[in-house]
Amino acid sequence: MSLMKCAMWPLGIFKHSSSVFCTRRAISLFSGSPTTTQWSKVVSDAEKIVGYPTSFMSLRCLLSDELSNIAMQVRKLVGTKHPLLNTARAFVYDSRNNLQMRGLVVLLISKAAGPSKLADDSLQHDMVSGIYASQRNLAEITELIHTAFLVHRGIVNMEELKSCDGPIKDMQFGNKMAILSGDFLLANACTGLAQLQNTKVVELVSGAIGDLVQGIYYENSYLPEKNAFTDNIGITNWMEHIFLSHGALLAKSCQAAMELAKHDPEVQSMAFQYGKHMSLSYKLNSDLQPFINGKYSGTSFSLNCAPVVLHQGFVGREAWMEQVKQAQLKGNLLDLAKLQEAIKAGKGVTAAIDLCCYHGNKALENLHCFPPSKARSALENIVYAVTRFP
Repeated sequence: MSLMKCAMWPLGIFKHSSSVFCTRRAISLFSGSPTTTQWSKVVSDAEKIVGYPTSFMSLRCLLSDELSNIAMQVRKLVGTKHPLLNTARAFVYDSRNNLQMRGLVVLLISKAAGPSKLADDSLQHDMVSGIYASQRNLAEITELIHTAFLVHRGIVNMEELKSCDGPIKDMQFGNKMAILSGDFLLANACTGLAQLQNTKVVELVSGAIGDLVQGIYYENSYLPEKNAFTDNIGITNWMEHIFLSHGALLAKSCQAAMELAKHDPEVQSMAFQYGKHMSLSYKLNSDLQPFINGKYSGTSFSLNCAPVVLHQGFVGREAWMEQVKQAQLKGNLLDLAKLQEAIKAGKGVTAAIDLCCYHGNKALENLHCFPPSKARSALENIVYAVTRFP
């Protein structure tokens, strides 16, 4: 689908979406990714532009004595299915290059914008590859915050455990480690934030932390309780909540990077909008993957993802409940393959693709304030990578 074809996607068409029944939330580093090969090349090219592989951006903190001790303790979880173990593995074996994406975008937009006319000439010696040291520190802080929340989100509900998940004692220990290590990362991020000595940047990034908390609260409120269905959320509310949990940190970090370089409010706003729309486009791409990669392969998908929310809006609450009923197995489990086929037969998937392209175009529009450069091209290529579909 052409990116320009859906540039003027009318968001108002989604006002009457129906409710969502949520499966257990999937934990991932950037909530999914586009085609691995294509994405790896985009990230690799972008890393060369900013001067070093950002996959090691948080190495100073990750190799600290405190976190090394926590890592040793996490080894006790081997043999269990605690999410913290998978998260820890991902730091070492990140085949999709998602681990430091937020920090990479912050560095790219910093380089694309360059120094402002108001910047003190004495700060020029502080630049490496066209990026201020404070902006590199901000990129690291952004990743530490994201990683901290990622670890915290891996806390399991002890009431939902099965015997195959592992001993109760080990799972409780895993929860304690998730809380402690997440708190440690967040504390380091806050310390680094204070060291930037910029009140507005502190306000922006601390606000993003609050947004993350609120967004995760909304996600938890959609999780099923006693196998009950949730109330209506609709695509408009879905977009607002996804921005809080997936877009606010990147958007506000991009704006903060412009503030550190003393750019005017207009440029700061453009950077914010790029981060916002790119994040939303990326999340939509992630949600679409189970529906555009051929037949159902056994990979579960959330019933509050964008294609499902849009599908419910098109078919209506009554028809959706009937489809869910037909897909129910014993114990109120769902035949996801059957439900997936019903969703693919509707308009939800196509609408989600259009919405992904719409936000991709909005992200590209906000790059026009930056002069042509390799960094700007890399930011554009990131958008192209998440708005191309088979």
